[in-house]
Amino acid sequence: MSVIGVGQAVVLGIVEGLTEFLPVSSTGHLKMAEGLMNIPVDDDAVVGFTAVIQVGAIAAVFVYFFKDITRFVGAWLRGLTNSRERDNHDYKFTWWVIYATIPIVIVGLAAKPLIDGPLGSLWVVALSLIGGSVVMWCAEQMARFKRGEDEVTVKDAMLVGTSQILALLFPGFSRSGATISTALVRDLDRTAATRLSFFLGLPALTGAGLYELKDATSGGVSMPALAIGTLVSFVVAYASIAWLLRFVARHSFNSFVIYRIVVGFVLIGLLATNVLDA
Repeated sequence: MSVIGVGQAVVLGIVEGLTEFLPVSSTGHLKMAEGLMNIPVDDDAVVGFTAVIQVGAIAAVFVYFFKDITRFVGAWLRGLTNSRERDNHDYKFTWWVIYATIPIVIVGLAAKPLIDGPLGSLWVVALSLIGGSVVMWCAEQMARFKRGEDEVTVKDAMLVGTSQILALLFPGFSRSGATISTALVRDLDRTAATRLSFFLGLPALTGAGLYELKDATSGGVSMPALAIGTLVSFVVAYASIAWLLRFVARHSFNSFVIYRIVVGFVLIGLLATNVLDA
């Protein structure tokens, strides 16, 4: 019997698609949704299901940014065989994305028992939502928005990519929140910071989904539930990406800060009153 029903898979797909790329923590929202639906959040099949439906969301990035990604890959392939192409910013940027993914892979593999264990507590999620909000607010105050995407450097990519570790170790912090905040502190403008967050998330999230696939399909979650959750996540995430890029072109991230703080305290209330189990 599937630990996640088709209806629950639809709900979780919507939650994943809405929150994966918004700086509000998809992991935190998924854990809350699973808890409210009485889904065992520490079950290996559920953890795997969560990672796999993330691939649906990441697939939306591949589709939405298809032209950019093919440009990067094309420049990278040309640079491998033609030294004159190696001064191309797109060639360098592709290597930087690869380099910037290495730290989170190392930490993810080394700290997996902690991530799946004590760090997966909803108390950690609640406190990370609030703590991450403080970081985002400070980043907005420090940002000078001086540089665009064409001015991204290897130092930017490495710092932003490494900041993903915060969300890995403290679910609720938000991968998008951590990466965008770091990019803003590096003086990238909001659109450049958001696009960099998307591109740096591609290898890490795709790898996590494929790595967890064996647990999601080990018998705990039915294939229909897994397929539907992933499809819903893709559709909703595509719309979310389009909305976010329009939003950040005209607005600050402060509305997300307020939302995260409210959700964090609501979660603390639900945990304190035993409505949800930690």
